[in-house]
Amino acid sequence: QVQLVESGGGLVTAGGSLRLSCEVSGLPFSSYAMGWFRQAPGKEREFVAAIIWMGGRTYYADSVKGRFTISRDNAKNTVYLQMNSLKPEDTAVYYCAADKNSWDLRRGECDYWGQGTQVTVSS
Repeated sequence: QVQLVESGGGLVTAGGSLRLSCEVSGLPFSSYAMGWFRQAPGKEREFVAAIIWMGGRTYYADSVKGRFTISRDNAKNTVYLQMNSLKPEDTAVYYCAADKNSWDLRRGECDYWGQGTQVTVSS
C-alpha cells in the first residue's frame, strides 16, 4: 500500500518560514519524481515544485522561485519543501505527489497523492 504523509504545515506570519515534509512508503522512492502542489480556497490546484529521482534536478512555479526549495532524502524516503519569505497568497493546502514521469507530475497527472497539510500565512 502506497502512502504519502505530509507534515509541517501551520500558521505563520508573513515573512516567516515553514518546512514541509512528505514521508513515502510502499513504492521505490528513488525511482519516482516527487512534487508539491497547493490548492487555495476557491481556486484550482496548482503546481509548486518538483524534483526528479536522479541528479536532483528541480522545477519551480514562477510564484515561488527564489523563496521555496524542494529537496529529497532517498535514504529516508522523504521529500521536503522549505518555504521562506512566506506571503499571505501562499495560504493553501499543500499536497505531496509522486509519479515515475516528471513531465506528467508537473502537469498534475500524478500516480499518488498525499492527504495534504494546511499552510496559513497571516498578514
